Amino acid sequence: MSYPAADSFLPVDQPVTLDDVSGARKMLAGVARITPIEGSRHLSALVGAPVRLKCENLQRTGSFKVRGAYVRIAGLLPEERAAGVVAASAGNHAQGVAHASALLGVRSTVFMPLGAPLPKIAATREYGAEVRLHGQVVDEALAAAQEHAERTGAVFIHPFDHRDIVAGQGTVGLEILEQCPEVRTIVVGMGGGGLAAGIAVAVKALRPDVRIVGVQAAGAAAYPPSLAAGRPVSIQHQATMADGIKVGRPGGVPFRIVAELVDEVRTVSEDELSSALLLCLERAKMVVEPAGAAPVAALLGDPGAFTGPVVAVLSGGNVDPVLMQRILRHGMAAAGRYLAVRLRLTDRPGALATLLGVLSEADANVLDVSHVRTDPRLGLTEAEVELHLETKGPDHCDEVRDALRAASYTIIE
Repeated sequence: MSYPAADSFLPVDQPVTLDDVSGARKMLAGVARITPIEGSRHLSALVGAPVRLKCENLQRTGSFKVRGAYVRIAGLLPEERAAGVVAASAGNHAQGVAHASALLGVRSTVFMPLGAPLPKIAATREYGAEVRLHGQVVDEALAAAQEHAERTGAVFIHPFDHRDIVAGQGTVGLEILEQCPEVRTIVVGMGGGGLAAGIAVAVKALRPDVRIVGVQAAGAAAYPPSLAAGRPVSIQHQATMADGIKVGRPGGVPFRIVAELVDEVRTVSEDELSSALLLCLERAKMVVEPAGAAPVAALLGDPGAFTGPVVAVLSGGNVDPVLMQRILRHGMAAAGRYLAVRLRLTDRPGALATLLGVLSEADANVLDVSHVRTDPRLGLTEAEVELHLETKGPDHCDEVRDALRAASYTIIE
């Protein structure tokens, strides 16, 4: 998604300061949870230093977004509140704006694309927003939201390109320093950059020695070319499962902060994202959306690059169950826990049962079997079988292949 610069906001050259973040924290007292930090033995062993997870997936509304949304809306003038607020989002920002508006007694309208996940639409409505479905993608919903703001006078609440939003998100950084004062590296996912910028403002003011590493999905990484150009630039092609950080252009306010204070921006692949989500679920018992798993993906991809103690920010846990199912399958495949094999065998009674017996002995779980007997490529007495198997990992995949070959089956590559 891409968001235009917010020309009606405060001057973009007015810096966000530690005082702004501290003020936001006072404002959020009793509103945003102080989310826990949990250790990860698996990631600590991998990195060779303590790794802790900052669990913003356990925040109210399921992500950090409520922090910035509340601070932004609470700062409106009375006449602005009376006009209501409007936002566009497919998920976390929508819920953050809806919940913050309800707490403050402000009318909210949220435009969401027609294809937005049903649980996120339902949650946004339950938090009190009027949800309007418009367009196939968030950009179309955004255009409708801006038109609504111009027509009604409602205040458009930008998801990341405003000083109050950045200050609100920066309260995560203050909590990290208090919960893990020995931290040396903070790893945080980045879309438009509001969370990373806010954390950087708070942390660098108090602990300039702490390294801040931003993480983007490789399929939607607008920050690397923007940092190279010295200004926010748009990328046209965005393809990633991590919709929470799928942003086509950095915000002007966070970009300046990121360029000055964030030490490094890394990218992660879709395989790394799905593997990270699976690890969070299995080893940390955390339900995390792909964007929230991006820092863990960076640790998995290059564990030796991070000086510990490390805090990885799990920014959100709002993941559609249908998408979760697909991602878990993808993550298991990326982790070598799915194996697809195709082979030929003699077409006679009991042949398939014999094959399945070999797989049972090899302790492979059969998920799906495709048995073809009539393809013109096959000989008169041949059948072709394609199997999808669940395994225990890459080594077990090799053991299964070896067992099949030892039983005189030829695996078709």
